[in-house]
Amino acid sequence: MATLTTDRRSGEKPGYNIQWIEGKQRRTLHLGGKRYDRKTALRLKDVIERLLYYRWNPDVIPDKMTMHWLQHAPEEIRDKLARAGLIAVDEKKTCKHLWEAFLNHKKDLKPSTIDSYKACQTFFFETFLPTEPIEKITSDRLSEWRTSLLVKNASTSVACYMKVLKTVFNFAVDRDWLAKSPLRKIPTGSFKNKKARRKITLAEYAKLLEACPSQEWRVIIALARIGGLRCPSELQQLRWKDVDWEGNRFLVKSPKTERHEEHSERFVPLFPELRMELERLHTVENEFVIQGFQGTDWIIYPQFQAISESAGLGKIKSPFRNMRRSRSNEVMREHGSQLESLWIGHSEKVMEDHYFELEDEDFVKALG
Repeated sequence: MATLTTDRRSGEKPGYNIQWIEGKQRRTLHLGGKRYDRKTALRLKDVIERLLYYRWNPDVIPDKMTMHWLQHAPEEIRDKLARAGLIAVDEKKTCKHLWEAFLNHKKDLKPSTIDSYKACQTFFFETFLPTEPIEKITSDRLSEWRTSLLVKNASTSVACYMKVLKTVFNFAVDRDWLAKSPLRKIPTGSFKNKKARRKITLAEYAKLLEACPSQEWRVIIALARIGGLRCPSELQQLRWKDVDWEGNRFLVKSPKTERHEEHSERFVPLFPELRMELERLHTVENEFVIQGFQGTDWIIYPQFQAISESAGLGKIKSPFRNMRRSRSNEVMREHGSQLESLWIGHSEKVMEDHYFELEDEDFVKALG
């Protein structure tokens, strides 16, 4: 049994002592009167008696009411009970614990996805200490962090980081490390970046081809601008056996959409401009269409910019995405949104939000 006594200390409001005997030792838990009233002290006394009973009777299942009270008890009370050896010491989960557990849980994802997670982690630890308990990471601090990111990063990049971080903190909630996510009311931001959009015309495409140092590079640009392929992810897997010369089409395998049912691959027409470039490169000796970059990191952006400079176009922002976007608009206008979705490899909603651009010709056509 535990007993409750009043503890009167000089200059303070009366506090309470809860005492009990363990073996031959008297144990005492003190509650300061400024923070805890007699009602709380009596309830804690009852809880301590229950915990002592469960310790002496290990086969008895603890009652739900006591466990619920402990779960919602102030942290200071839990610390006192832990120091008294009545409950297990809670290991405070730090930011380092959270990120390590999250990345380990996600280790089977694609390397590109893991890279995006780690990029967010790098930015996160530029502001927050690895040793900080995750419950100390407040919404206000995270909102300030997001604002600081917007100073040096594109809004679409910040939206990606916020999406990752929300996934990380939701993981903590799922593990019962947090009662709720501090990010739940902070906006993710928009993934649309119209400032980065640039139409690459067919005339500019012809100039790029003329400036290419090899036929393989001509095919890379043709696959991006005429085929509408994602570069480099969809180029990496394209094999000559995927090209159906008689059927005038080729099979594209898409790492980006493979997690969606029936969207792991698609057939794309061998458009005449593209077929011509592929026929010039075709050889039975190579397995892959783009053989020269196999076994490398596929860092093709700098080489493309050198070609663009040589073609007199200067540097093009997001060149492969903009070539794909330019082709998307052409296919949609000529063949409709349904075929555009099937051939370019995304939903009509994605096309509307991230690819489609109104042009002068649309208004001219509307006026007949």
